[in-house]
Amino acid sequence: MVQPFTHETLPGRVLFGVGRVDEVPLEAERLGSRRILVITTPSLKNEADALRLALGERAVASWPDARPHVSRADADRARQTAREHQVDGLIALGGGSAIGLAKAVAVDDGAPMVAVPTTYSGSEMTPIYGITEGRRKKTARDERALPKTVVYDPCLTTGLPPAVTASTGMNALAHCVEALYSASPSPLSKLQAVEGASALAGGLTSAVHASEDLDARSEALYGAYLAGAVLAVTGMAIHHRIRHVLGGTFGLPHGPTNSVILPHVVRFNAPAAPEAMKSIADALDVRDAAGGLFDLARDLGAPAGLADLDMSESDLEEAAHLVADGDYYNPRPATQSDVLGLLAAAHVGRRP
Repeated sequence: MVQPFTHETLPGRVLFGVGRVDEVPLEAERLGSRRILVITTPSLKNEADALRLALGERAVASWPDARPHVSRADADRARQTAREHQVDGLIALGGGSAIGLAKAVAVDDGAPMVAVPTTYSGSEMTPIYGITEGRRKKTARDERALPKTVVYDPCLTTGLPPAVTASTGMNALAHCVEALYSASPSPLSKLQAVEGASALAGGLTSAVHASEDLDARSEALYGAYLAGAVLAVTGMAIHHRIRHVLGGTFGLPHGPTNSVILPHVVRFNAPAAPEAMKSIADALDVRDAAGGLFDLARDLGAPAGLADLDMSESDLEEAAHLVADGDYYNPRPATQSDVLGLLAAAHVGRRP
């Protein structure tokens, strides 16, 4: 018998495939956008220029320097830009930084967004956004932050440096992993999580070592799409709590931190979630989920330990306190001492 479940399906439209970026102006038109703010990052200047050219006079403003961990100051300035130009539509071209900033603007003025992801962050599929103030990152959920259309074009990912491919790909994989032992998984979200993990594991290694391989890029991007979809409808666990603390408080880079922490969290949670561990191992085609994740991250060239990210050992105790002090679900309850032990192992980069 199928057990009772609840599955939420969020609104939105997805275009996936080689060359689909050319349809972005049509999607903006479909949404009725006539005065568009294009938000991107400096590394995508050429792509952003081409997009603005295709939009013509509808591209009334640009924000070319979105930064990681969206700050309150950047969010306020971008919102002011949107108001000054009477913006009625947003296009976010880039990874989590560009899309995250566009979400902060969308929540403020309600303008519909077309998201064009160029990494594997998954932010484009969720109504979740974050603002960093001082040393604290606060996240919130608001349906206005959810893009109306997401356009996935594997061609836009071929220029990703190997390190970014690895870190954002492992970030997407973490969404799939945590969805499998979340507080509220449904049969549908589990299917998406397993399919997403399998696609990411199958595509990332080739994408890192042969960046122009469109088959691998397409597979990885498909996996990232599914990862974002499950992130949107299931709760995450201690891995995401740790990552937000290390990024928001200690300034560690989002993607690489994820690669380091994930295997250790999975090892910690294994006794409380055996079914999820089997699903993860099967998706990776390995016998041990935690070890398989660690080995995959090493194959992708990701850093092994928090020490490699210049986190001081003396900061581990404060980090453990902040993690344990948060309100989050985890299949295995974690004390501050548990978190400190996990972080200590992750700091030295020991295989779990």
